[in-house]
Amino acid sequence: MEPAGIVIEKLAKIYSRRGSEVHALKGIDLEVRGGEIFGLLGPNGAGKTTTVGVCTTRVKATSGRVTVNGIDVRADAPAVKRSIGVVTQFRTLDRSLTIRENLAMHGMYFGLHPKDAWVRADELLADFRLSERAGAFPDELSGGMAQRVQVARAIAHHPSVLFLDEPTAGLDPQSRLALWETIEGMHARGITVFLTTHYMEEAESLCDRVAIIDHGQILVLDTPEALKRSISAETVIELRLETPNDALVERLRALPGVVSAQASGDAVRVLTASQDGVLPRILAEANGAGLKDMTMTKPTLETVFISLTGRDLRE
Repeated sequence: MEPAGIVIEKLAKIYSRRGSEVHALKGIDLEVRGGEIFGLLGPNGAGKTTTVGVCTTRVKATSGRVTVNGIDVRADAPAVKRSIGVVTQFRTLDRSLTIRENLAMHGMYFGLHPKDAWVRADELLADFRLSERAGAFPDELSGGMAQRVQVARAIAHHPSVLFLDEPTAGLDPQSRLALWETIEGMHARGITVFLTTHYMEEAESLCDRVAIIDHGQILVLDTPEALKRSISAETVIELRLETPNDALVERLRALPGVVSAQASGDAVRVLTASQDGVLPRILAEANGAGLKDMTMTKPTLETVFISLTGRDLRE
């Protein structure tokens, strides 16, 4: 097993807002192995960005301890910064510099000799398929291309750990897939990747292990496949109804073979342990509530996520 790239112990963060306390993190423990892609998933306000903020020295923890590559983030923040790369949710490229200049200046900022920094910039432009846009300015790039530049810049100084805070938010599907390919390439080179995302498909495709956080607490941590097995369901049945009601949900939950049933708006999601004989009974109950549509799928990471955090929207 690779040594731990990131160790988080009893990490807590309390914000004071308008005379009250907000407990963003409530004593979480995590260990990210060196060389893995680790995903931290959660609804809005769950504590993902605060966790990344503490690990990257931008947020001071209320209590607890974090080490990155064995370095305590509070005791030696400069050393941590030299060993990590960070890509935030927002575009932070210098708009007055070309793409090549952005990359080279970042390398020089982290101590590369100017000659080496320019060589490194050209290497990254080639690796990230950006050479033709070397002389372009950030405002001339698409969202997906700008995000690739930000990832390239983040690894210009050869960090061993890369933090990606919702890196594909707002990107079109083609740009998202291109960035996935980039992340997988960095993983192949041994870089530890700590990823936060709202996209369950992204986490399922990329991550070796994932943790789900909500209300500042870690709910589960395992491989995507193990998490899907943990809900003990073989099939997910989504029912669209004219008149869903609590009594119907309770009747569905009571059916043999049903693992769980959960309502949201005009829909009811039913998890079943098998399809043997249970579907006709579900349909009989649903028809009484005005069944409009039905879909059947296999459990996904999204199924696990919703079963743990609920379906309500978070601001």
